[in-house]
Amino acid sequence: MTQLGVGIIGCGYISTSYLGLAPLFKALKPVAVADINMDAAQARAAEYDVRAETVEDLLKAPDVDVIVNLTIPAVHFEVTKRILEAGKHAYSEKPLVLTLEEGEELRALAAAKGLAIGSAPDTFLGGAHQQARAAIDAGDVGAIIGGTCHVMGHGMEGWHPNPDFFFQPGAGPILDIGPYYVTNLIQLLGPVKSVTAVANATFAERTIGIGDRKGETVPVNTPTNIHALLDFENGATVTLGASWDVWAHRHANMELYGETGSLFVPDPNFFGGTVEIGGQDKGITALPAWDHPFGVPNQDDLANYRCAGLADMATGIAQGRPHRCSIDLAVHAVDVMTSILKAGEERRFVDLTTTCERPAALSPDEARALLV
Repeated sequence: MTQLGVGIIGCGYISTSYLGLAPLFKALKPVAVADINMDAAQARAAEYDVRAETVEDLLKAPDVDVIVNLTIPAVHFEVTKRILEAGKHAYSEKPLVLTLEEGEELRALAAAKGLAIGSAPDTFLGGAHQQARAAIDAGDVGAIIGGTCHVMGHGMEGWHPNPDFFFQPGAGPILDIGPYYVTNLIQLLGPVKSVTAVANATFAERTIGIGDRKGETVPVNTPTNIHALLDFENGATVTLGASWDVWAHRHANMELYGETGSLFVPDPNFFGGTVEIGGQDKGITALPAWDHPFGVPNQDDLANYRCAGLADMATGIAQGRPHRCSIDLAVHAVDVMTSILKAGEERRFVDLTTTCERPAALSPDEARALLV
């Protein structure tokens, strides 16, 4: 199996997941990390036995084939563009970019250079979500006609010592958590045709509840309470509630309603969980546990296979096939999310200008083939 040398730009907390989980996958060989803070790069490099480089040196490193962009979302476009210009394949944390125009520029640049771009989230490759996909594709609940999904809570100020970014443009629940939900909906149902929404921010500021800045307030400059309607090309309509203004609720993460039954999908933020199904007898039962490796708990009770999308991209490059966490999927998801925000601001329907194919399903055997 051909291994690709992996470099990482951005040595914050999320880099531990990539460096810690990459050894699970045949196609990945972490070799170097970089950060604008060289101390952070050196500390992470020592922890995981890789090289610490400056960003400039990492971009030129001959043993680095693909670079993972783990910087803050505001500079995702700039950094991924530099990676491509350096002749490296690129894989970005979510969201890929913050505007559709940035996504289209990256897509064109990658195509011109013959390079691949991938983007998180890859949680839709998890065992639970692939089992839900298999049930839909087998017609177990008939054609999907609608659904609901909700990601609700009260924001990050209660547990994050520096939550400022979450409440600024480029974040909020749609661009921060929305990628998990929107991407999973696309892989389950296909592309979105149009959206509408109402959006607001209930609280003008948030009070930090932990750390050295406890008691300090941060301004809220992006919508934090969004209720959207997604109209899919296949005719399904799905309600999406995304809010950081809610103290408690009883909504399920994701429910999909078919012509002959309903499917209950666990949190798209995670790889595992239990898929349930309900039919005309009014009962709801759990589907039998599926023998999918990306649903098996590997961190206490949690299934965490971050790097699955990166490994699938590396394998796809070697095999000359499309990868599942593709630029087309990521750009369409960005189109959906930014159109929701636009619809909420303008109080109207917004037609999407992009589309994509559903990413290929990932069977248990195909997932096992990615693992060491």
